[in-house]
Amino acid sequence: MLQVARLAPKVLGDSTELVASFLQSQITPQGGFGDRDGRPDLYYTVFGLESLMALRKELPLDSTKAYVQSLGDGTGLDFVHLCSLARCVASLGRDTLTEEARVRLAARIEAYRTPDGGYHGSPEKRVGSSYGAFLAWGAYSDLALPMPDEERLLPTVLNLLLPDGSFAAEPDLPQGTTPTTAAAVVLCRLLGASLGTATGDWLLEQAHASGGFLAVPGAPLPDLLSTATALHALESLEADWSALREPCLDFVDSLWNAEGGFHGHWADDHLDVEYTSYGLLALGHLSS
Repeated sequence: MLQVARLAPKVLGDSTELVASFLQSQITPQGGFGDRDGRPDLYYTVFGLESLMALRKELPLDSTKAYVQSLGDGTGLDFVHLCSLARCVASLGRDTLTEEARVRLAARIEAYRTPDGGYHGSPEKRVGSSYGAFLAWGAYSDLALPMPDEERLLPTVLNLLLPDGSFAAEPDLPQGTTPTTAAAVVLCRLLGASLGTATGDWLLEQAHASGGFLAVPGAPLPDLLSTATALHALESLEADWSALREPCLDFVDSLWNAEGGFHGHWADDHLDVEYTSYGLLALGHLSS
């Protein structure tokens, strides 16, 4: 994903510096990147660091590394923020945490393992979720540690595959979503599983007539998260989405603000580093 986002400046041109300035403005005095209320947050710090890396800008190593190190091995963090901590460590350098701290962090993530072999962001769940599997696999990779019983992970993801080709976020949900389907596609590829054409067809069906992709069938508006992840998944599936290039470019452009950030959708008044990161990913795919 980072490699693709690095292609975004081909589309941004001179506006690349505005995006970089916006990202740098989101660094809080504590060193982390701010959430939508301006508070330092590991989740947003992941997107801030990776976006600056995509633009080949210098990272705020001293301040942000100090912020990340202050959180130690993740004591008291929830699942998403534990995985975010692992991603920040990978971006800043694995020496950000000692090997002992990284092992303890992995143990905290492993506490979210479900009996079926998957992972879930809520503790004590019996069955894993697609998002949980995606985040956990990435966290172990970021920490350069082997996932225990990794062979048990893929079946839990494939169990979420629905007849229409989409992937449900949770077991027993009748409808898949674009982001969860995209996450499952990427993880299946990383784990060596091939998918049929139905998944790519379903993703293509979520394309909005005015550009962008819907999160679920019938959603009122396309959004940037769904658009970026759908394009990434379609590319992974080697599906032909070339007819969508120009409408998607227009859609992404409509969400860009002269301050340098991206809105999440047409009704979103906020700018933040998360959607700016998705903007870069989308533009990377749309750059050629």
